[in-house]
Amino acid sequence: MTGLSLHAVDAATGRPAAGMRVRVLRAGSRRRVLAEGRLGADGTLDHPIVRTRLAAGLYEVVFAIGDFVGAAGEGFLEEAAIRFRIDDPDGHCHLPLKFTAFGVALFRGC
Repeated sequence: MTGLSLHAVDAATGRPAAGMRVRVLRAGSRRRVLAEGRLGADGTLDHPIVRTRLAAGLYEVVFAIGDFVGAAGEGFLEEAAIRFRIDDPDGHCHLPLKFTAFGVALFRGC
């Protein structure tokens, strides 16, 4: 399985981040937007990038946390921008984000 999958959960409520805006970019000198959209009801991004082979290199994912938590009238973070490296173009990279209005945790999943 190749590609990149994203999953975001509001750790304060335990709910998926349905509707949160996200962008995936190729980072570095070849910087460009590869995917953008809103997370679905399950907190994942339904986009062809999930099944697309990504070349080795630097990438960045930007989660629009401020817009998402701002509806509740709270917040500190505007965006969580995570820069990461793809070494194996034939592998799959899963990035699960756990967040609150005031902090984030992200790791590479399987």
